[in-house]
This record gives sequence, C-alpha cells and structure tokens, in this order.
Amino acid sequence: MKKSLLTAALFAVAAAAPLAHAHQAGDILVRAGAITVDPHENSSDVSVAGLGGKVAGTKATLDSDTQLGLNFAYMVTDHVGIELLAATPFSHDVGVKGFGSPIDGKLGSLKQLPPTLSVVYYPLDPKSALQPYVGAGINYTWFYDTKLSSAAEANGFSGLDLKDSWGLAAQVGLDYMLTDNLLVNAQLRYIDIDTTGTTQLNGAGKVKVDVDVDPWVYMVGIGYKF
Repeated sequence: MKKSLLTAALFAVAAAAPLAHAHQAGDILVRAGAITVDPHENSSDVSVAGLGGKVAGTKATLDSDTQLGLNFAYMVTDHVGIELLAATPFSHDVGVKGFGSPIDGKLGSLKQLPPTLSVVYYPLDPKSALQPYVGAGINYTWFYDTKLSSAAEANGFSGLDLKDSWGLAAQVGLDYMLTDNLLVNAQLRYIDIDTTGTTQLNGAGKVKVDVDVDPWVYMVGIGYKF
C-alpha cells in the first residue's frame, strides 16, 4: 500500500512539473572547447616571375592547428538559431614543395582568424535533451602576422603576404543537455577558404601561388544556456 502511494505521488509530481526545454526561442548558448583547423589545401603551381611563370609540379602546403574555440548562438525560434564561431588565433606553417633542395620545406608561418556567422536548424522536439543540428553561413578569414623562416630568408626570399578570404561554410553538430543549462557539444564544419600567397625571391622576382585551403574544422566542448 505504501509503495502504491509513493508511486502515485511521484507520478503526480511529474505531471505537475513543467517540461524542460532543451532549446527555445530567446535562449543564448555559449560554448567553449578545443577546435582544430585541418587544411585540405589544393594549390596551383607556384609562379616565379624570373622563371617565366608557373613551375610545373610545385605546390604550397599548410599544416593544421588546435586552439580554444568559442560559439555564441541566439535561438530565434525553438528550431532556428543564429550562431557566431570565434577562436583564439590559429598558427600555421607555410611550405613549398617541388622545387628541390634547398627551397623545399618550411617557407614561413602565419596566424589567422576565421569568424563564421551561420543559421542553424534543430529538427527535433525542443524538449529533447539530444539536439542535433545543421547549419550554413558565411566565413571571413583574416591572415596576419606572416613571417618568413630564417632558412627561407637565407635562400633569398623576402616578404610574405596572404590575401584575406570570404567564403561559404556548412556544419553539422550535436548538443546534449546534461542539465537545464549545462550541455556538451560536438561539431564538424567545412569552410571554403581561398587565398593568394606572394613573396619575393632574389634574382627571380615575384613568387605567387593560389591556394584553396578548404579546411575541415572540428570542435568538442561544453556549453551553457542562458
């Protein structure tokens, strides 16, 4: 009898309690975690003015980097939000290959910031603790603090510049609500980043290469809903 009364009381409390929403209109989500930019670069042949143009078989390279990623999202409706991706500056080594020794290898380094503004869509019931989503938006990548390596300078290179980029971005992600406010998050993005790199080589003039950086961007972290 006591067990039956306890069960009935628990059902009554559950029925009276308001249903918690995972995401709803007006919510602000702040996420932070480790974010990796992994370039899948595809470059043109490197053009060297003093050699008559593009040198067949030569390419530019970029390595990956992991930093602190930040997301800020505002839920416009229970299913649609606007999200801004930010991060601490990424650092990448820039290299060339195909010229042979002593040119091949690290040419220099750069920093970049890729703020990305997206519209995201959550298809599931807003009351679900599990919230997968998809999104699309626009990216601006700012390249700065470019530096040649000491080896490149010794080989006669001077100056290094990369053009900033505008491009589209797409993403998939997943929020899981641990409490009414605390969540864990994982996300994957593809960003269209195109740039042109230029430098000077003593005796050969301007060196130029077009690069489709097109990175995959991975982030895992935690978040808080206000």
